[in-house]
Amino acid sequence: MSIVRNNGSLLPANPRTLFDDFFSRELFNWGNNNYSSTLSTIPSVNIKEDEHNFEVEVAAPGMEKQDFQITLEANLLTISSAKKNQTEEKNEHYTRREFSYQSFQRTFELAQDVVDEEHIEAKYENGVLKLTIPKTEEAKKPVRRLIEIQ
Repeated sequence: MSIVRNNGSLLPANPRTLFDDFFSRELFNWGNNNYSSTLSTIPSVNIKEDEHNFEVEVAAPGMEKQDFQITLEANLLTISSAKKNQTEEKNEHYTRREFSYQSFQRTFELAQDVVDEEHIEAKYENGVLKLTIPKTEEAKKPVRRLIEIQ
């Protein structure tokens, strides 16, 4: 979403009104902040940093670890997931089939010479995909700088 300045206040470039939300969102899903204009959800992501690592947590309940694909190309880390469900119920008088398909993709640009790309680890547990991205030794060392007083 781009932001433009209008009469001293910040407004979305294409503001959605309550009327738009009423007809485009699910009835009982008013609080979903990850709702996109394509009527699909994007999982929430938390990114934390400490002196040794970056941690990325992706909220993806209902998935299994084999549903994810994590790739690193150049300095772009891409997390994607696809899950397809199909059920079929056959009876003497009818056949009922249901399909569902969930997918998402998130891409993050990693700072070059800051992360140790060879030792990135991923773990999926309790509906959360957690990536640990270690920093290089050079990035861990605090840079000491002398500030001149004028």
